[in-house]
Amino acid sequence: MQMSKRCASALLALVLTCAGAPFAHAKNDLALGAPAPPIALTTLDGKRIDTRDLRGKVVILTFWATWCAPCREELPLLSRYAQQHARAGLVVLGFSLDTQDKMEEVRATAKRLSFPVGLLGDPHVPGYGRIWHLPVNFTIDRNGNLADDGWRDKNPVWTRERLERIVTPLLNATH
Repeated sequence: MQMSKRCASALLALVLTCAGAPFAHAKNDLALGAPAPPIALTTLDGKRIDTRDLRGKVVILTFWATWCAPCREELPLLSRYAQQHARAGLVVLGFSLDTQDKMEEVRATAKRLSFPVGLLGDPHVPGYGRIWHLPVNFTIDRNGNLADDGWRDKNPVWTRERLERIVTPLLNATH
């Protein structure tokens, strides 16, 4: 069976992404403790949520895709955590790297989540670099500063322990 160049390139990119291949992501402007680059999520129902409007909240930016197995494991945990901590000021924004033709699958996944979801559109995110490894997450503290940089995490998948270690202290801190 012969595969087109386009299919082969897409398959290679998918394999490298899922395997966490060690190629460099695009330059980013991330520095822990510094202001997080602004980003806006356009939700599946057309609402726009900008991180600049979320000062005073702890914000998790999660980048995922329906075809990413670690993402499918992480999303329900993150959804439960977000729901449990919403009153404490936690906001999770879910950016799907799926394409428009996968919208039905994205909507089905989003229905099971307690946080807003939208399509990323372009994997090159100003300030965060090219999103090439999934899942990847970034956490912004109540003052709008980067508290956790997913590019620096050896194992960036959220676990209960990792959420408790990184996010819970931010939620308990006053601003």
